[in-house]
Amino acid sequence: ISSVFCSGSRSSKTFKPKKNIPEGSHQYELLKHAEATLGSGNLRMAVMLPDGEDLNEWVAVNTVDFFNQINMLYGTITDFCTEESCPVMSAGPKYEYHWADGTNIKKPIKCSAPKYIDYLMTWVQDQLDDETLFPSKIGVPFPKNFMSVAKTILKRLFRVYAHIYHQHFDPVIQLQEEAHLNTSFKHFIFFVQEFNLIDRRELAPLQELIEKLTSKDR
Repeated sequence: ISSVFCSGSRSSKTFKPKKNIPEGSHQYELLKHAEATLGSGNLRMAVMLPDGEDLNEWVAVNTVDFFNQINMLYGTITDFCTEESCPVMSAGPKYEYHWADGTNIKKPIKCSAPKYIDYLMTWVQDQLDDETLFPSKIGVPFPKNFMSVAKTILKRLFRVYAHIYHQHFDPVIQLQEEAHLNTSFKHFIFFVQEFNLIDRRELAPLQELIEKLTSKDR
């Protein structure tokens, strides 16, 4: 999917370094398969597990891809997301997020949106780089807790979409990124719905948008 969205100058600005899937690996083939089916425009079909493939591997490849997409989307609006503009990490007036990763920060802390998103994306990056969690070598099995780790990553990545939609949609429109954001988010939602990866209540901040984006594709 990245190749579709990478045209022009915006591809150069990511919030964190892009996470690459090694060429020649099976996961790379899966990524190419995902890109090809996305090209067909049918997102419901594009998220389905390809025949004979391992669910963990499919979830891993797509999780890396969503990290890269959100990385790029947030990268385009970092100038608008500052300590002053966003002193708390929120998704509209009803939803506020406090950061904890369970290891370094055990008790949730209240922090600004840019700080929260920095913590969040660094944390995700550390998970993706951990070979025991996201093995890139063929034949290395995924750990038993892989799916619960992936669910936590996706739940947290959703919060970045929610923050962008609620607090920074005007600059998204000014930058003409709206179609890109909507396509990326719709792909993300179809994916987490297909494999039941995020609790409904976690999706509440964007429930209306989700219904609008997905109703056309029932």
